Amino acid sequence: MHRPVSSGYPVTSRLAAGLIVSSVVLLFPLVTFAQALRFQPQGAVAAGQGNAFAAQADDASALHYNPAGLTQIRDIQAVFGIALMGGSIKTKSTTGLDTRGDYGGSVSFPPPGHTYLSANLGALGLPRFSAVTVGLGLVTSFGLRTRYPVDGPFNTAVTSAELPLIHITPTIAYRVSNDFSIAVGADIYTFASFLGEGHTEQKQVSAGGLGISPGSSIELNGTGTGAGVTVGLLYSPVRNEDDKPIVSIAAVYRSQAVVPLSGSLLVNGIKVADAETDLVLPQRVTGALAIWPVRTRKREWKVELDVEYVGWSSNRNLDVRLSNGASIPQPQRWKNVPVIALGTEYRWLNPRWLSHWEIAVRSGYTYTADPVPDETFNPGIISLPAHTLSLGAGFLCKGSGRFLGLIPCSGKSVFWPKGIGVDLAYQEWFYESKSVVGNLNPTVNGTYHAFVHLGTFSFRYLF
Repeated sequence: MHRPVSSGYPVTSRLAAGLIVSSVVLLFPLVTFAQALRFQPQGAVAAGQGNAFAAQADDASALHYNPAGLTQIRDIQAVFGIALMGGSIKTKSTTGLDTRGDYGGSVSFPPPGHTYLSANLGALGLPRFSAVTVGLGLVTSFGLRTRYPVDGPFNTAVTSAELPLIHITPTIAYRVSNDFSIAVGADIYTFASFLGEGHTEQKQVSAGGLGISPGSSIELNGTGTGAGVTVGLLYSPVRNEDDKPIVSIAAVYRSQAVVPLSGSLLVNGIKVADAETDLVLPQRVTGALAIWPVRTRKREWKVELDVEYVGWSSNRNLDVRLSNGASIPQPQRWKNVPVIALGTEYRWLNPRWLSHWEIAVRSGYTYTADPVPDETFNPGIISLPAHTLSLGAGFLCKGSGRFLGLIPCSGKSVFWPKGIGVDLAYQEWFYESKSVVGNLNPTVNGTYHAFVHLGTFSFRYLF
């Protein structure tokens, strides 16, 4: 353990410093270390369908939704994109005070992003291994940020919180048969300086006592790296005459991952002590069914249902280990919840009115349940039952078409793509109101309302 660093305010012994740190952390729920509402849209194709994509999974974003779907990509593909998110959180405390928070500004910055690269080994010049596809993804699965007025009614609980956690997914997928594929990938969670401040942090205002002046600014931050594993399955028992799936069934398991966090407690910008805790990211199990009522050489219409089980009960506590050897219990008592997504996509393949293009329109709905009980609720998350409505569109140019009327969509050079596409999606997240009573920090009690609007886009390149 490290010794606490002197802070310059009245602390005269190691015991006093330990009492100060203990008092701060006891008032500091730390829930921001684990976003109850993780950032689900990680690609515009899926986002436009309410994230119902695990059984379709036919572009490189399958790395996030169901890596077994990578075997449907018989070439090399790259997908890049970002999400522009805004919204607000409105609170009426039990004392009648109104407060408004946001997600870091009118648009959250830095914006969450996604990058996917996949390559079939046959396309890389290894025809004997054409049943194998490898991929690498980089997303911000838990990247949301919230902030509130410094003089707000629950400023002793939180004034701002962010978790810029990067999720890296190296993956290998294998086509066992024409109808069945399996994939295994690693889930690496870490932080990087190019995203926010490169660490998770939460800020609050001191309520006073034990050597800390009332109104002092308090920050707790941390960084670390953890890992888990993902297994994906895709089974397509019914196909059309062109060997394309008419029915696909998917199952995805993403294991629990523990990210050990090490950081500092700062008062008015001065370090008081080192602190450690363990962030437990939940295991997730997804089952999905996709059906194509129409799938011809001219048109495709898909309908999909995804049901996900999120094991948030693993977040039982966020006990803090202090550099003076003390341990501060932080009960969470979250519960397991479902996430249900229903989505559809309609595609025109090389239509007469726009030859050499594929055009898609998409829509979807997602229900996300709330895992956080009133007693450990923290406005820095924010965790409320959510209903998400989605709309999207996609444009993929191949052959002799021209992207934006200027850029050739296909070239003979190996360095020029065989296709260029852009996908757009818009989501509105409607949260149910929540009245919090009996919280461990009484200033948090009150009624909460929130909404989020999100626009995301992805560029696709086929090589």
